[in-house]
Amino acid sequence: MTFCDTISYRNWENCLRLSNGTVELIVSVGLGPRILSYRRIDGGVNFMKNFDEEMADVKPDQWQSYGGHRLWHAPEVWPRTYYPDVEPVKHKWDGRTLSLKCAAERSTGLRKEIDISLPGSGTGVVLRHRIFNENPWAVTFAPWCLTVMAEGGELVVPQEPYVPHGKGPGESFEYARPLVLWQFTKMADPRFTWGDDFIRMRQDNRYDSKQKFGAAVKAGWAAYDLAGERFVKHFPFDPAATYPDGGCNAEFFTMPGFLEIESLGPLAPVEPGDCVRLDERWEILPGSAQRASESTVSK
Repeated sequence: MTFCDTISYRNWENCLRLSNGTVELIVSVGLGPRILSYRRIDGGVNFMKNFDEEMADVKPDQWQSYGGHRLWHAPEVWPRTYYPDVEPVKHKWDGRTLSLKCAAERSTGLRKEIDISLPGSGTGVVLRHRIFNENPWAVTFAPWCLTVMAEGGELVVPQEPYVPHGKGPGESFEYARPLVLWQFTKMADPRFTWGDDFIRMRQDNRYDSKQKFGAAVKAGWAAYDLAGERFVKHFPFDPAATYPDGGCNAEFFTMPGFLEIESLGPLAPVEPGDCVRLDERWEILPGSAQRASESTVSK
């Protein structure tokens, strides 16, 4: 049975707990919103990073991450992207789906909504993200869903299937694996493993630099291995769409303390009153399923 109740979490009074007896999510509605915790109830690790200092010192006029999962809009532009989302969040629970509705951002005229659906059993969660344009003019942007992962894990991103060059008339000469790097990205950083089938990036507090890469992840998923469990984030890819940042439907960032798994929707003009939508599906796999899920791909 799925239920939703009100709790206090890390001294934040206005939080909701969703559970089906297998997994638990904790969502802030006093501000944000943020999904602050996602874990298996039977002793599972919380995959979400929480920034305790920020949570203890909310600044009404300054954007803070607070950690967890949030909804943004791309492209990243200062100060438009960094709206201090501290207003209370309207919410409704219908027994299966928690609907979250934010007030329109005063500086952008954009309004965010998130629906979180938790089935009656299993670890799967479905998130429907929408951003409405409340301005009297069209605005070009893309939905951007950022999940801040707890420290100490390893990101796994699937590559496109490797095909050796020179395999005859059936060989394609189309590019297959678009990869986007930032000026501060160091490909020789030891946190990276650039494999033929997977790109891996470790969150490691021994390294104080920031690293980021983006890609057109056509497989539509990325994973994070932590404490013997695997968090999997599923997201769409549309080959006909124009994505931000050189064609990225996913981006990945790390620095001391956390790692981010970010999905992005198409970049397009949004007319007044219209919205853009980006759905994600989450699941938690046990440690024994981590390598099994990759075993069908040759290394």
